[in-house]
Amino acid sequence: MSEPSSYLVCASQRSGSTLLVESLRATTVAGNPEEYFQYLPSTSRSPQPRQWFEGVTDESVLSLLAPLEPGVVDTRTSEQWRDQLLSLGRTPNGVWGGKLMWNQVPLVLDRAAQLGNRSGTGLRAALDDILGSDLTFIHVFRGDVVAQAVSMWRAVQTQVWRDDATPPALDDGAEYHAEGIAHLLRILRHQDEQWRTWFDDEGLDHVDVSFEDLVKDPQATVAKVLVDLGQNPELAPPPPIKRQSDGRSREWVERYRAEAAEKGLPL
Repeated sequence: MSEPSSYLVCASQRSGSTLLVESLRATTVAGNPEEYFQYLPSTSRSPQPRQWFEGVTDESVLSLLAPLEPGVVDTRTSEQWRDQLLSLGRTPNGVWGGKLMWNQVPLVLDRAAQLGNRSGTGLRAALDDILGSDLTFIHVFRGDVVAQAVSMWRAVQTQVWRDDATPPALDDGAEYHAEGIAHLLRILRHQDEQWRTWFDDEGLDHVDVSFEDLVKDPQATVAKVLVDLGQNPELAPPPPIKRQSDGRSREWVERYRAEAAEKGLPL
């Protein structure tokens, strides 16, 4: 195996990235990849349901989402923030892992600016300032963005982002709404397009991991990623979390596709 390195999983919500990072964490040799960049300094929380719908005025959508909570201001300096995430993300063998969504890029840029932008401006330079220049990039994406948006629409209503229920809930209380799904679909498609454009513009080599491959054979897919990270592929574990998609999700996907064709909603 090669020398330990740092890696960053670049993704959008509900793309399968949680399955990947939890599998990598379970190896105990591939860092502790958390979504360290999701917490807003103004609240110390990740974006709340209604923050995904800024600019939306349709009360039939907003009424299905929890009201905003104030949270607590993050008083750490950027140096303290960086030192903490570098410590938390690293396993004893020296490998650091993390996950970044495109909507979190502004926070990265702001933190790098507070660190002094030593490497220049732009996302690549900001990541150099925060994480160092020896980064492996892993792009996780989902081909069926409609199913991805349906999954996220359910998650923002229930605020349940992974299936840890025992036994799983038969009815999570989420309600179908075509416009809510359409709004999130636009966001998710934009995020993945931005990642692809950024990789191309920067000329960055990266590892591609599709949701479809992860679902079809998670252990084999994680094993391939471990090889790219210079780690033993035999350490790839069985899936440590369950998939949340169910019959209701599939019904909503088909219902949305039919309505989108009639109403001109995005697909």
